[in-house]
Amino acid sequence: MSNHLSERIKAMSTSATLAMAAKARELRGQGKDIIGLSLGEPDFNIPEFIKDAAKQAVDDNYSSYSPVDGYADLKLAISNKFKRDNNLDYGINQIVVSTGAKQSLANIAMIMLNKGDEVILPAPYWVSYSDIVKLAEGVPVEVPTSIDTDFKMTPAQLEAAITPNTKMLWYSSPCNPSGSVYSEEELKGLAEVLKNHPGIFVVSDEIYEHINFRGGHVSIAGINGMYDRTITVNGVSKAFAMTGWRIGYIGAPEWVAKACTKFQGQNTSGANAIAQRATITALEAPVSKIQFMIDEFHKRRDLILGLLREIEGFNLNVPEGAFYVFPDISSFFGKTLNGTVIDNASDFALYLLENANVATVTGEAFGNPNCIRISYAASEEELRKAVSRIKAVL
Repeated sequence: MSNHLSERIKAMSTSATLAMAAKARELRGQGKDIIGLSLGEPDFNIPEFIKDAAKQAVDDNYSSYSPVDGYADLKLAISNKFKRDNNLDYGINQIVVSTGAKQSLANIAMIMLNKGDEVILPAPYWVSYSDIVKLAEGVPVEVPTSIDTDFKMTPAQLEAAITPNTKMLWYSSPCNPSGSVYSEEELKGLAEVLKNHPGIFVVSDEIYEHINFRGGHVSIAGINGMYDRTITVNGVSKAFAMTGWRIGYIGAPEWVAKACTKFQGQNTSGANAIAQRATITALEAPVSKIQFMIDEFHKRRDLILGLLREIEGFNLNVPEGAFYVFPDISSFFGKTLNGTVIDNASDFALYLLENANVATVTGEAFGNPNCIRISYAASEEELRKAVSRIKAVL
């Protein structure tokens, strides 16, 4: 029956992070003690003040269809958040609320890309970028980076990747999967290149903005000359532990926002009403209300780096944000471990799952075949146990 499926869906990759999580669940169902370090999901409960706002929204009967682009007072809260945290002035007509930042990205691709338009993706990049671009008939152009450059693209690399077909640049900072954070000077360097190519637009994915250990987040839209050609994407999944509530949003030129609203109106319509009301409370709260989570992630980062450095063959940088480490494990390629030949990062990740009962994700899914992604959004006990198991089977 697969012959009846569209070429579009047959060409699409399955999300590697979700596939590994499903495999881990399957093994747990068989009675195996699997430690899951594959999903990018905070292990904290949603703060009580946000839960209270959701309960109040239920009592206030927010049960009807919401506006396609989001409630006006939520968009005002987002506008104020942009001013407070990013020094960006987005009016409510420049903001669109969607069912998660992933839908925000899909909206952007569908309204911006024509067949054959190229989108530059500094690799490693978030696993879904490439297929979202392909679905919109765009062409993803990977720009390889390495641990030696802290997994960040240089201005020279950007310039070399630009062709007459280049339409957009998509990147995340802090980065999923590497945890790398672009500094203001680094973003200014990229902006200098883009000034010579006025037809290229930028998608700045800032979903991990607050999980930042270097003491300051920089939005490229705030750099001179970039505001009118940048679409800033954010949401509440990561910093507020609201992954299942599915609220993302963009700040963009008004013509982009209008087009995203038009597309979303024919696709999903407005995002969940209760989640939107709770998001107002989340965004209006000072960042200090979630600082305990950020501090805990910082502590866990230092813990897992220390533990992994004890394993010969793991080459590590120091991620400055998000909650991932992205070790280069290419020293294991070509070796045989307990009868298993390791040819690539996918072999390595599968070996860890089957022999150490630890779920990670291959770097191939993120555009870097020499690495694996390990999420440290887990308890200290789980992290210690997981690394001990990995060390034992290596």
